[in-house]
Amino acid sequence: MRKFVFLLGILFAFTTISAQQDTDKKPVNGPEITFDETVYEYGEITLHGDGTHEFEFTNTGNEPLILSRPRSSCGCTVPTWPKQPILPGEKEKIKVTYNTNRAGAFNKSVTIMSNASSNSTVVLRIKGTVVNEPEEALPSKQAENTGAPINK
Repeated sequence: MRKFVFLLGILFAFTTISAQQDTDKKPVNGPEITFDETVYEYGEITLHGDGTHEFEFTNTGNEPLILSRPRSSCGCTVPTWPKQPILPGEKEKIKVTYNTNRAGAFNKSVTIMSNASSNSTVVLRIKGTVVNEPEEALPSKQAENTGAPINK
């Protein structure tokens, strides 16, 4: 009887372990959105410079991915996204444009909502500093003895 209970316990353990391994191998049903990057650092951009960056993503699921209207953290950040469904395995881009008409540091976000199974909401972030364009220095004439500039 002890051998029977022992064998039954071993059989139960193997069944439990094999059941867990089978669930790990099952693919996720539905669309999935996977971004190459979710944060972009511009560094320094000159005033009125190009504040555009494209975030590339892939539908890694097995059904078409549909994006709903992305929401930006302010009116100075404008997202452009694909309106058509993205088929499984396809790559697309979301273009984010920051208005560089004001000098200073910025840290903005764009929230992407989709019909993805596990991560239906993804936050994309852009950071940087808008700096004034360097002023052109006019040549000046040096005084012969003192080295001080002469302004005429």
